[in-house]
Amino acid sequence: MTSDGIIRSTSKIGSRQRPVLITGGAGFIGSNLADWLAREGYDVLVYDALVRPGVEANLAWLKQRHPARITAVVADVRDEASITAAAREASAVFHFAAQVAVTTSLDDPYCDFEINTRGTLLLLEVLRQRNDRIPLIYASTNKVYGDLGDIELERVGENHLPRDVYVRRNGIGEDQPLSLHTPYGCSKGAADQYVLDYARSFGVPTVVMRMSCIYGPRQLGTEDQGWVAHFVRAAIDGKPITIYGDGCQVRDLLHVEDAVNAYLSAWRQIAIVRGNAFNLGGSAANAVSVLQVVSEIGALVGRPLDVTFADWRPSDQRYYVSDIRKALRMLQWPEPRNWRDGLRDLYRWMKEDAPAVQTTASLPLESAELP
Repeated sequence: MTSDGIIRSTSKIGSRQRPVLITGGAGFIGSNLADWLAREGYDVLVYDALVRPGVEANLAWLKQRHPARITAVVADVRDEASITAAAREASAVFHFAAQVAVTTSLDDPYCDFEINTRGTLLLLEVLRQRNDRIPLIYASTNKVYGDLGDIELERVGENHLPRDVYVRRNGIGEDQPLSLHTPYGCSKGAADQYVLDYARSFGVPTVVMRMSCIYGPRQLGTEDQGWVAHFVRAAIDGKPITIYGDGCQVRDLLHVEDAVNAYLSAWRQIAIVRGNAFNLGGSAANAVSVLQVVSEIGALVGRPLDVTFADWRPSDQRYYVSDIRKALRMLQWPEPRNWRDGLRDLYRWMKEDAPAVQTTASLPLESAELP
């Protein structure tokens, strides 16, 4: 181990007893979860390839705040020896590490598969072969439902909304059939199903979180992923943004603290919720179009954003809002916060605390923040 608490050799994990393993732990959601666990007195093993620009700042932040609690392994989820060693030591696994950009998956489907599907299967196999039953909570995505082209929409003001009153009121439930579009959708969907089946076939206590639009502090967004933070950063810096499509596509925004709360709730109640998938987003109460978010960001910075429009991207959903009633009931999860309050929180962090990062449009490996 080096003096900064980072393990670069895979020969051992460290001396702490049974840490919580967070793959992609230097990423957006992973670093927020690691911070919460360390504050509560848990030892945390952050496993991250540190490929995404800026995530090394998240890891440094964690080490500075919790020098006695945070240990890190810099390695790829495709590194079988490293991920095996890490998972063998863990008391629980939160699996965020992923390739998350649809565009990158189209450029290199094999790499996308290796990271998202094979990396997840490696983790599951290590846990299956242990004598104990260690929980794994998996960060999936709403993209497993495809483009939802079978849901008839109508345009209402600046929003594409379902004509079906029930769907408009509640959003998309877990009973929505999977429809795997793009290599990214296929790789995440396959991993999603492996995680559920390892609970069914082998008794590994697993849970799947099909996440919608998570945003908040420590998010280092790009044009391809993490669009809310990307827009806020561009607005603060006075740079133009591109909206793909007409801007009326609707998402349900969920603040990262609410997302972390849901993951912790699943862990606490793993004996009850094992083998379940949950749609995790801001719900219909926080359903908002891209144009409305852009307008709100403009109000925060005190000027309209410089916006251009481009063609729709492959399999982009005109409408996705999570029906979170199952999560509210089974996880005993509180209602998410209002998106405007959360956006102000992200804006304050971007203005006051965010690291300076040079991002690129497409990245080969993500520290696991999902759309």
